[in-house]
This record gives sequence, C-alpha cells and structure tokens, in this order.
Amino acid sequence: MSETIGARQAQRHKTRRALLDGALSLLEEQSLGSLGLREVTRVAGVTPTAFYRHFRDTEELGIALVDEALQSLHAAVRSTLTASGEAALRIDTTVELMAGLVREYPAHIRFIVRERHGGVRRVRQAVAAQLDAFADEVAERLGADPLSRGWSAEDLLMLARLYVDHMVMTVSAYLAAGRDPEAWTAVTRTARRQLRLIHAGRLHWADARPST
Repeated sequence: MSETIGARQAQRHKTRRALLDGALSLLEEQSLGSLGLREVTRVAGVTPTAFYRHFRDTEELGIALVDEALQSLHAAVRSTLTASGEAALRIDTTVELMAGLVREYPAHIRFIVRERHGGVRRVRQAVAAQLDAFADEVAERLGADPLSRGWSAEDLLMLARLYVDHMVMTVSAYLAAGRDPEAWTAVTRTARRQLRLIHAGRLHWADARPST
C-alpha cells in the first residue's frame, strides 16, 4: 500500500514539475497575463484536468513560480549578509552571486523581473511581499552591524531596500546583457561601483542625515 502511495506522490510531483517548467519555458517570450492554461498543459504534456489537481488557475501557478524563483534569491541574500571580510571583498562576493543566479536560473530571474511590475495583481503582490521580506531580513542583519550603531529602524529599512532594489536592478542588467561578454563585464563594473557608492553613503549617513 505504501509503495502505491509513494508512486502516486512521485507522479504528482512529476506532473507539478512539468507544469512549472512548461510555464517557465513559455514565459521566456510572454507575460503571465497572456499565458493560457491550454498552452501550459500542452507544453507540459498533461491534460487540463491534471492542471486543476495542482493549481486553481494560472495566477496560482504564477505565485508558485514566485516562491520557487525567490528561494534562490533569498539564499543569495543570506550568503551576502553572512559574508565576512572587507567591504570591497563583500561587494565582489555580492556581485558574483548575482551573476551566478542569472547564469543558473535565467528563466526564474526573467520571470521575477517581468512580473514585478506585471499585469497580474496577485502575482505582482506576491513578488512585492517576498522582496519586502528580504528587506526586513537585511535590515535586521544590518542592525547588528557595528557600522549601524545609532541608526533608526526606519533608516535601516531604507538602506536594506536600497540593497534589495540594487540586486533586482543588477540581475535585470545581466539578463539584458545576454551572452555578450563585454556587456557582462560592464554590468559587473557598474554594479560594483554602485555598491561602493551605497557603502560610502552608509559610512557618512550619521553626519548627513537631517536632525528632524
């Protein structure tokens, strides 16, 4: 009996995976709002009935893709936050992580970048909620850093959102660079300079911030 249940679970997982992968392949050339259920099931090699065993509609499938795609981004954020060493080394590590994400998960990253401001409200909200959660985590870690001594919670969150927005902007730039090595080098150089600028502002924010 347990073997039968295990086989069913394996098949269920395989079908769900096929639906997610099929949707991702289609979303390389179109937005979620224009994606049809029958398109997804045809590419996945399953029936529309099988689709409804996993998702109520394409919006719910999109939310599942958001969760899956941002797991990798979240792991990169955590790695960056726990990295040790001088600021220059941490900046290099951060940019390398972002480039690595685009190389390893281009379809997922492209989906997030497009749907962050896309036309499907629930999916747009899911992306925003995940990025807000990242910013909260970054702010918490920044608050434990001696460089942030005396910072308000509001300022820590502002800085955290700068880092998260920069990450999204940089992976977008890598995607746009395609396979052009010179374009990738330019994106890397710009991303490092931008992070150095943010870091320099952080060092002097205590003196620059308004008193009211």
